[in-house]
Amino acid sequence: MNIHHRISLTVLAVALALASNGNAHAQHDHSQHAAQSEAARPTTGAQSHAGHETKADADRTGQAVDHSTMDHSQMDHSQMDHSRHSDPSPVDHAAMGHGTPATQAPIEPIPAVTDADRAAAFPALDHHAMEHAPAINRFVLFNRLEAWDADHGTGQAWEGSAWIGSDLNRLWLRSEGEREGGRTEASDLEAMYGRSVSPWWDLLVGVKQDFRPADSQTWAAFGVQGMAPYKFELSATAYVGSGGRTAATLEAEYDLLLTNRLILQPLIEADLSFKDDPQHGVGTGLNKIEAGLRLRYEFTRRFAPYIGVVHERAFGNTADYRREEGEPARDTRVVVGVRLWF
Repeated sequence: MNIHHRISLTVLAVALALASNGNAHAQHDHSQHAAQSEAARPTTGAQSHAGHETKADADRTGQAVDHSTMDHSQMDHSQMDHSRHSDPSPVDHAAMGHGTPATQAPIEPIPAVTDADRAAAFPALDHHAMEHAPAINRFVLFNRLEAWDADHGTGQAWEGSAWIGSDLNRLWLRSEGEREGGRTEASDLEAMYGRSVSPWWDLLVGVKQDFRPADSQTWAAFGVQGMAPYKFELSATAYVGSGGRTAATLEAEYDLLLTNRLILQPLIEADLSFKDDPQHGVGTGLNKIEAGLRLRYEFTRRFAPYIGVVHERAFGNTADYRREEGEPARDTRVVVGVRLWF
């Protein structure tokens, strides 16, 4: 063998030796990387999503994972690796509602109602110790007690009412009149039975006795009184006397509260007759209208002095009868008085 053949064999042996070492190193490196990958891969116990596909599985199969259909109640959250979460605090899965029984008892259960609780809520009533309003009541009101300066001295007038009875049935007394120069010009008294027909209205039936002017006379009376909408107090009464005489009286008043104690009271009253009565100075039709405006101050609800102005005017034959007696057909006067009730 010549020198050239020896050199070629030597080079071939060195090349084979180098190739053998390279394959061994490559196999060693790949085995280490495989071991490291297996160590880093999470075990089946750490991600125990029974019956679910992982994201890697979904990527391999090419199908998206529908989390809305996943049954999280079967997930083993106790084995999950929470170390990769940014929040180091533990997760309260019970508060998240996973696996909470529907019939779980409240934290502070409501105690059952006992007989003692019922007795305390609904105590027995002692009717003998309760105060009831009396069945019979009474009320007296002097709406006007007033005086004024007249041509022949001073004048006085009154108008009042009183009742006694129950809420439904009452006996009513009403009276009004005038005096001037020490002489009674007019006065009357009514006694009537009143029956409540609504919370605001009463029907009245009874008798009326006129004492002045001239001779006294008696009337049968029928009427209605009460409070209309907007708190207007109304009264309408018809009278039937002897000899076919008939008459009627209409009255309306209203209390306008300027303050809690200062009250302005407008009032209007109209008298009608359906037959001439010269003896009493009354003509047919509208006899007279009286309109007043009184301002009172209530020191108490029971006692209220007032000052006001009153205008009175007669019409038709009634005005003629007054002129024949030397009296004016119309008159305006300033009055002072007091309103009281008890």
